[in-house]
Amino acid sequence: MMGILEKMRLDGKKAFVTGGARGIGKNIAIALVEAGADVAIVDVDLDEARKTAEELAALGAGTMALQTDVTVPEQVDAMMAEIVQRFGKLDIAFCNAGICINAPASEMTYEQWKRVMDINLTGVFLTAQAAGRQMIRQGSGGSIINTASMSAHVVNTPQPQCSYNASKAGVIQLTKSLAVEWAQQHIRVNCISPGYIGTELTLNSPTLKPLIEQWNAMSPLRRMGRPEELQAIAVYLAGDASHFTTGSDFVIDGAYTCI
Repeated sequence: MMGILEKMRLDGKKAFVTGGARGIGKNIAIALVEAGADVAIVDVDLDEARKTAEELAALGAGTMALQTDVTVPEQVDAMMAEIVQRFGKLDIAFCNAGICINAPASEMTYEQWKRVMDINLTGVFLTAQAAGRQMIRQGSGGSIINTASMSAHVVNTPQPQCSYNASKAGVIQLTKSLAVEWAQQHIRVNCISPGYIGTELTLNSPTLKPLIEQWNAMSPLRRMGRPEELQAIAVYLAGDASHFTTGSDFVIDGAYTCI
């Protein structure tokens, strides 16, 4: 009988991470590699994707860097074809690419709204769809993990971000819908809803950095999360330990949404 630590291993599994060049995506990619998986780094920034892929290769992983706009179906299909050609199969998809535009609803342009929705929701659908199709073809099941947000559960303040909040709420319902549709194919679909995470982008943003003190004051833990604090849940969801876990949203926010 396989022990719990063995079930947490990902040896021989093949994965991709969108938005994997930096931040949360990069940290998840590192965790998957440390657990034994080979990982494709998918990002619009090919130079940064290559740097991250080189770091993973130094850890002993099979890896590759792919430049992909997740809002373009043809690019997503080409991404999936390249991964299967190089890796031979797909076991894990971490659909993580996303953006946030802070703009008051009364002033937000259609272009701003559409860009957030295209990347955060349509991009997750297209990459999850491509992964699901491949897993169905293989007949061996797999795990799809989407990045939602605590912003699907609360309205962030003081920054105005209605498009981001709406897109992430959509990711949760999309996750549940795909989990039900693909349950009989043994494809598990879950999502992670991080709270405020201290990525390099957030900590150095001229618009967001001044808000950190206020965010921390509203959090029971009085601090932001660290990207590495999302790694364990991702490894759990990716591996055999979570065979009965599907259609779930895991809020990792330091109890922010509890109050």
